[in-house]
Amino acid sequence: MEKGRQIVKRKGMENILKTTGISFLAGLAGAAFWTSLEISEPSRDDFDQKEPLTEQTQFTSRNNTQAVQSYQTNPPVSFVTASENSTESVVFIKNFSGSDPRRYSMFDYFFGTGPTQQVSTGSGVIISQDGYIVTNNHVIDRAETIEVVHKKRTYQARLVGTDKNTDIAVLKIEGENLPAIKRGSSRNLKIGEWVIAVGNPFNLTSTVTAGIVSAKERQINILGGDFPLESFIQTDAPINPGNSGGALVNVEGELVGINTAILSRTGSYTGYGFAVPVDIAMKVANDLIQYGEVQKAIPGIDAVEITPELAEEMKIKSLDGVIVTHVVKQGAADQAGLLRNDVITQLGNQPITGMGSFEEALSYYYPGDKLAVTFIRNGEVKTGTLTLQNLEGGTGVLKREFYSSKLLGARLEAVNTIEKDRLGIQFGIKISALSRGYLRDLGLRDGFVITQINREPAKDPKAVGKYLEEYSGRLLIEGVAPNGQPFMQSYTVR
Repeated sequence: MEKGRQIVKRKGMENILKTTGISFLAGLAGAAFWTSLEISEPSRDDFDQKEPLTEQTQFTSRNNTQAVQSYQTNPPVSFVTASENSTESVVFIKNFSGSDPRRYSMFDYFFGTGPTQQVSTGSGVIISQDGYIVTNNHVIDRAETIEVVHKKRTYQARLVGTDKNTDIAVLKIEGENLPAIKRGSSRNLKIGEWVIAVGNPFNLTSTVTAGIVSAKERQINILGGDFPLESFIQTDAPINPGNSGGALVNVEGELVGINTAILSRTGSYTGYGFAVPVDIAMKVANDLIQYGEVQKAIPGIDAVEITPELAEEMKIKSLDGVIVTHVVKQGAADQAGLLRNDVITQLGNQPITGMGSFEEALSYYYPGDKLAVTFIRNGEVKTGTLTLQNLEGGTGVLKREFYSSKLLGARLEAVNTIEKDRLGIQFGIKISALSRGYLRDLGLRDGFVITQINREPAKDPKAVGKYLEEYSGRLLIEGVAPNGQPFMQSYTVR
């Protein structure tokens, strides 16, 4: 019995040794095989174009050897190049406002309610070596003094121009050989591409955050102006207060957008940020630099997005396109033969999917440009040619006259042809860039149009401005509020 146990025990040991030996030899063979594999160094193309394989992908790959090689030669995307190529071109902007001592008396000083200065901050992007900077209009809104901080040096900035319709503004600082950012293309930007946001959130200078382009041609209804142009790039790169006016760049560090807004209930980043496409921003900036005003190309229509309800009501088969709701008499669309309820499906070579793509397509053109238009009328596809117009109904470069007054705290400008048609008036002077001053004290607001002062027509900005600055006595102002409501108010002015 004991002898039998010894035999069994001996055989068991032999089996263990055999198994161990086989495993050992297999391990040596495997090690030799893996050592013989040739592993190449990662290239720039690998960083920029290929996605790394995850651990799960390696296990599910048909060929484990190829999977391991691909993982080791394709590490995750790096944003070092993008950061190095863009951070030096992004500046810190300080907006100083609310410091006008003329609005206070000596009693205010004694009782501690004298003038106080408010400071708000944001970001900007250097677009030329001689000091032109693009930022958001809301970053410098109502500024009395603007400072730009770049590489710890502070510059006094001059406001070149603003455009509320796109929330773009241009500043100028005196400098040479400044690091102008390299421009990319927002039209070529694809959903799913990596981007980084560069700016100064919460006064933290030169901060970069990464994400992807999650949508294009977004409309979120936040812009002011008479002709708001919303076709935002949507990204999940974290954008916070202070990032406004900063750069959205691709993985090469090329500018593709100007960071503008966040979708948030708290005031801080909660998932989505929005940027003005660079192709729109640079067209606006170049116009402001060259002409002092954006040369907006007008098609002479009002249009709306196609909703499922409208499509059903109008028996439209597709939700792509925009519906014409109003045609301006003698405007570009009127002359091209478009009518109310036509559905525009294409401008030039660009298909129109909604109001975002419609407005963006128009934003690249100038008054006088001819643009092919495709539209549907009663189920039939038609084509025409739009000769785009300026805001006065012409086709040339538009340079409107302005009158700026610190005493009035506003800029006065003559209303354009499109505004006259929309408001149903023949003339008027519009109040813009309203800040602390006489007109705000009267209760008037940005966008208000003065049509008559003391029963006299208001047609010339300079004449109206001088009259208001010097007048004292009983003042009667008639006009139209920004919402289109008629207005008449009497004041006593000293």
